[in-house]
Amino acid sequence: EARDVAVYLEGLGTVQASATVTVKPMVDGPLLEVRFKEGQDVHAGDVLARIDPRIYQAALDGAVAKKKQDEATLANARLDMARYAKLAVTAYTSAQQADTARSLVAQLEAQVQSDQAQIDNARTQLSYTTITAPIDGRVGFRQVDSGNIVHAADLAGLVVITTLRPITVQFTLPQQDLPAVAAAMAAGPPEVLSLPQDANAGPRRPVLDAGTLTVLDNLVDPATGTIRLRASFPNERLTLWPGAFVTVRLRVQTLIDAIVVAPVAVQRGPQGPYVYVVNAELKAARRPVKVGHEDQLASVITDGLQPGERVVIDGASRLTDGARVAIAQP
Repeated sequence: EARDVAVYLEGLGTVQASATVTVKPMVDGPLLEVRFKEGQDVHAGDVLARIDPRIYQAALDGAVAKKKQDEATLANARLDMARYAKLAVTAYTSAQQADTARSLVAQLEAQVQSDQAQIDNARTQLSYTTITAPIDGRVGFRQVDSGNIVHAADLAGLVVITTLRPITVQFTLPQQDLPAVAAAMAAGPPEVLSLPQDANAGPRRPVLDAGTLTVLDNLVDPATGTIRLRASFPNERLTLWPGAFVTVRLRVQTLIDAIVVAPVAVQRGPQGPYVYVVNAELKAARRPVKVGHEDQLASVITDGLQPGERVVIDGASRLTDGARVAIAQP
């Protein structure tokens, strides 16, 4: 028959989370509470845990009080500067004393700015006592229970968050496929299908998810002669999981109105591929053909057949050119 045929390249891929974050404490202190459950879906900004904030609140209060004290000293220094400036004009005080008053005001203004920086730093440290989710995703196993003392230097962290929607799959293809992949990307984001890894599966394996190719690596691995690619999948049904192996099928071309037969119809001989064509008199004729693209579902015949002709798909080993056949019903 004549129909459109999608040309796919197939490779082995590894599922990877589109983002992975290890949540770690930024300050030291007792862990008061943990607000998430293992395996829970969280959104960016959700509160995950709280560290005892009292010492950091006290540091902030002390910084605010220090700024108020310095602001009061600055206000008095500005009044003194204004008085000395007037007295210097009428020579009731020396110019040096007026300059000293201006210098003191400048020092105190800088001190107030330093106090504000200390307040900002203390407020930031206090905010670190509330640990929030930095990304949308799913949390894994809890590494620390409430009541423990946590430190900013801890390596393990509190929990790992992985983004599963969307998700990515990294896979490789032989470098011979590079021109086809590059041409497909130039025409738009190519479609990518992910299929389960099953050695016993037939040619019509179920599709786990459909996505698009997002990255073609900028070099060929000289050690393996392969190119690395990455595809993105929406993964709405969570059929893809980080770390799993999947079969990836990348569509690089669509053949329009191609003449196709079942792959089992094509026989190989010393003179090349051929098929047995059955005519209206139920006689088999051996006919050489040229095969273009071929996969598990169809063989594209570029020369030798016309749409509508009948070809033998079973029992060809017992046929000879011109032999009469009987067509068995399925």
